[in-house]
Amino acid sequence: MRKTATSPGGKIAKDIKRATRKQYSSEEKIRIVLDGLRGEDSIAELCRREGISQGIYYKWSKDFMEVGKKRLAGDTARAANTDEVKALRRAAKDLTSASVGPLCEAPKEGRDALRPCVTFLGFCWWLANMM
Repeated sequence: MRKTATSPGGKIAKDIKRATRKQYSSEEKIRIVLDGLRGEDSIAELCRREGISQGIYYKWSKDFMEVGKKRLAGDTARAANTDEVKALRRAAKDLTSASVGPLCEAPKEGRDALRPCVTFLGFCWWLANMM
């Protein structure tokens, strides 16, 4: 087993390099993977142009395909049973039941007077079911 001596200067240089490394957003990763899937340029050329290694490209591509496969298979739960999601749903229901009364007390001016109330209830239903 080979041991390397790390000097304090070498550690500082590594830390600086690590801290200044480019971070790619999800949108950038998707754009790069889609460029590679189009096949207009070779993967090597695409990676050189974007400043990433081919291994990184193939990792992003694999992750992209796995997420797409899960989505198409209908696996869209995405941790919908976590405690945080349950707490948010309870809070939305509490908010809905506590605030519907005053907003729904519409003057007797016909059907249009209830429109804000119906819109608010629809939003609350969406909020409770989509979280």
